[in-house]
Formats: sequence, structure tokens, C-alpha cells
Amino acid sequence: MPEGWRWDRTLFQGSAVHYGRGRLPYASGFPEVLAGALELDGRGRLLDVGCGPGTVLLPMARYFTEAVGVDPDADMLAEAERQAGQRGVTSARWVAARAEDLPVGLGEFRVVVFAQSFHWTDRDRVAATVLEMLEPGGALLHISDLKDPPPEPVPPSSTAPPYDRIGDLVRRYLGPVRRAGQGVLVDGTPGGEAAIIERAGFQGFVRLVVPAGEVVTRTSDDIVAWVFSRSDSAPHLFGDALADFERDLRAMLAETAPDCRFAERPPATEMRIWRKPPG
Repeated sequence: MPEGWRWDRTLFQGSAVHYGRGRLPYASGFPEVLAGALELDGRGRLLDVGCGPGTVLLPMARYFTEAVGVDPDADMLAEAERQAGQRGVTSARWVAARAEDLPVGLGEFRVVVFAQSFHWTDRDRVAATVLEMLEPGGALLHISDLKDPPPEPVPPSSTAPPYDRIGDLVRRYLGPVRRAGQGVLVDGTPGGEAAIIERAGFQGFVRLVVPAGEVVTRTSDDIVAWVFSRSDSAPHLFGDALADFERDLRAMLAETAPDCRFAERPPATEMRIWRKPPG
């Protein structure tokens, strides 16, 4: 986890209701690509650690006998269960726990996935635990937006969301150092996952990139939801100033795009896979 920072339950407090609308989706074809790469056939079990509202688990559940989502945020799990009901996913269940609590009697899995959640954990400890929870030859999967290169720009005739100005506004309200729960991230979130995962005993690294596709149109409501879906601008951080912040945010968005419509090209989805040695 980030050096000098300690996890607490307010990390994503109030964000769950904004997540589905605010976050850009992963590339639409990622479940099929993964199913092919991992030779999934409807058998075995999936564990999604830090599952949030089921963003990855729900579209992947059909490839497994059972899918288990673990998250410490009760609101995220409630939203995941609601989404599962809407989508008719009956093979999923949800467990309130931190990654550091594993294995909590959950048994053996064919695939364990971290979708932009591994950096919040005690990574050496969690990687070692996951290795024990996987069946021989099972896969640890890390999913994230592809950061390099960045997405292609939107067409010149379109208006992109003013993310730099949004960041400046957040810092004006919350201070110059990135907030995270009750603490701050002086140096941001850590990288270097590969070295930690391989040190735990995983091998056979494979990297897959799935293109995201065409430009999407987003409204001001979508951008506001994106802001409140983030740990560093979760609603609770603003306290009594929340309404003032949202007012200023919406005024900025209206100034940038009077029609309150923005164009954005989603990033590609990067998937990194390591295997537990067989036997």
C-alpha cells in the first residue's frame, strides 16, 4: 500500500452510487479476450479482490461456476448486488472483507483478479496469500486502464472534459496533497506490481491490451459522478463544503461546454496475467 498511509473505511465513502455512471468502462471486449487467454470453460471459481460495484466480476461471472466479490465498503457491495440483480447474474456472491483478511475461508479459485485495487493493499502479504488460494496453474489477473500511451484526442470539433481544471478545483477545496480516506498520499499510489507478484512465486507473465473503441459523449452529470467516484474527491472529504464544491464544479463545466456535453475517448484496457506454478 502507499508508504506512510493507512487504510480506513472512509476511502470510498459515498462513492458507490456514482461509480457506474462516472467511471469510463473497460474495453467492451475484455471478457472474451480473457476467456480465450485463460481457456475459461464455465468451470472453476473467480475471486475479485476490491470488487467495488462489480465492474469486472459481473461481465466475467458467466465463465465460472461461481464468482466471489470481496470489498470492505458495504455500499459498494450493496451496489454490486443490485447490479447483479438487474443483469440476472445468479452465480455471484459478495463478502465484506479487506484483501488483508484473506483467505477468510473462501476456498480455492481458478482466477483471482485485482482491477485497479492491488495498490491499496499490503501487496507482499496479499500476493503470497493469493498464491495459496489459487489452484495449481491458476491465474492472478491485474486489470487497469492503459496509461501509456494516452488515448487519442477527441475530434477538434468536440469539447473534452476539463480534467486539469477539475483537479485544480479539487485542490482548492481539499488542499495540495492528494487525499485518501482520513490520510493523504504524498507520493501518490505505488507501482511496481510485477516485481512484487513475481517475488511471491508467480510466473509465466502475459500482457494483453484491448482497444477501447470510439469516442463517447458524456454529460455534466457524468463528469460530476466521475469526480465523486474517486477516492481523492469522494463526497465525504468536502464536509460542509460539498454543495459549494458541486456548484463551482457545475459552473466550470457549463462554462467549458454550454450544452453540457463532452466528448471523450476511453483508454484501452491493459490486462496482466501471472500463473501459479502447476503441481
